[in-house]
Amino acid sequence: MVGKPTNAFSTLERYIVKKRFYSVFAIIMLLFCTTVAYAEGGGFIDKFHHNFIADARWKYLADGLLITLQISVVAVLIGIVGGFLIAILRSTFDTIEKKNIFTKSINWILKAYITVIRGTPAVIQLMIIYFVVFASTNIDKVTAAFISFGINSSAYIAEIVRSGIMSVDAGQFEAGRSLGFSHAGTMWHFILPQAFKNILPALGNEFIVLVKETSIAGYIGIVDLTKGGDIIRSRTYEAFLPLIAVALIYLVIVMFLTMLVGKLERRLKTDGK
Repeated sequence: MVGKPTNAFSTLERYIVKKRFYSVFAIIMLLFCTTVAYAEGGGFIDKFHHNFIADARWKYLADGLLITLQISVVAVLIGIVGGFLIAILRSTFDTIEKKNIFTKSINWILKAYITVIRGTPAVIQLMIIYFVVFASTNIDKVTAAFISFGINSSAYIAEIVRSGIMSVDAGQFEAGRSLGFSHAGTMWHFILPQAFKNILPALGNEFIVLVKETSIAGYIGIVDLTKGGDIIRSRTYEAFLPLIAVALIYLVIVMFLTMLVGKLERRLKTDGK
């Protein structure tokens, strides 16, 4: 009886992986067929050379990719730190029976913060951070992107982590306290490890969304991957190859990150058995 649910889950997991593979394969084939059709229009090699090789225009994509990855990694680290702190504070305040004016005020501020950040477009937040908040300073554009995307990510991660914490049985917290652990110790040693396993897929998806979301960094003049492709388009007056190249690079990044998250998730499931 114990083995049946596991087998059923493994079958479902293989089916999902297979469906994802078929979807990605179909997209790649569609792009390939579109490229072939474009090439038949004449001089694909010449157009490739004109768009990427001539004047070393491929460097716009390479340098832009590095900026995109840099912004994504730093922003998600800021988001994880801020999101975990907000989630722990909110979940703690929600479990307090006797709330005072201080805890109510902090909880209200955190709720308002999450509501505002999740309720406004990321591109508006980015422009406000750079053109309004730091308008009187000589802040680096990439640093402004770190802050903006980090703040945006923290609001989403906070709700993901809080839902994971609330999904852990309340008896786990009581057991930790009965063993002599403090509130912080119980949260660190008992609650968060169990919550992390539950929220890992959502955290991985948030990082993937964040990577694609950084494509708006060009609004404040950052030459990221998307902006690099657009610069090539403006120089060659050909939109197809530069934009397709940008799309394929994003697709490869997302596929790689999805594979890593899947492997980590399977490892955690194996360790938990």
